[in-house]
Amino acid sequence: MARLSDAGADASTATDEAAETPELPGDGLREGIVDALRADLGEHLLDTHLVPQDDLWVRVSAEAWAIAGAALKAQGFEHFCFLSAIDWLPSPYGKGEDDPSAPAEEGDGEQPEMTSGYAGGESRFQLLARLTDIERHVSITVKADVPESMSMPTWIPQFAGANWHERETHEMFGVGFDGHPDLRNIYLPTEFEGFPLRKDFPLLSRMVKPWPGIVDVEPMPESDDDGGDAS
Repeated sequence: MARLSDAGADASTATDEAAETPELPGDGLREGIVDALRADLGEHLLDTHLVPQDDLWVRVSAEAWAIAGAALKAQGFEHFCFLSAIDWLPSPYGKGEDDPSAPAEEGDGEQPEMTSGYAGGESRFQLLARLTDIERHVSITVKADVPESMSMPTWIPQFAGANWHERETHEMFGVGFDGHPDLRNIYLPTEFEGFPLRKDFPLLSRMVKPWPGIVDVEPMPESDDDGGDAS
């Protein structure tokens, strides 16, 4: 049977261990990152979305896209995770499970309102990139509205790994990157027309048949044993 003195000693040991355990990074860390970025960008830091002890999103102006990358790298965000784009246009073809040959129901045909996710946005296309500070164990998602020119500054001077990510984004969304040394296609033939990840790019398979498709149930072939006499 444990004695009270033993229980007290165990509690004291647990308290000492808890005191030695460092606290998880929280609001102070991420708020400090935002404050430092605001000092570098000023009014070009357009919006933020912070989830305490979880994650951080910031939206910067297109003009400050390259500056934001350099500023965050100087803060310690040296690990480049990915860069891509997103098309916020609601698909004009509806949901994949909709049958395009079915008659429209009353009220259909109205396009849903375009939204832009965390940290907002004002354009159909946005760039987004993910960076991590491996020393402080914190990551950040950086967003920017793509202007009508569909051209943004390259991140290659800050992060060499952005090279192929920008090539893919150019190929799939049609976003150009000023200063990129080689925007050749990675997946598609050079003469391919269109940008497959845009919401208004028609996918032939969806036009012919709803995707992922309505399962066609066909009767099993009859065998000699089916329906035969027992004789």
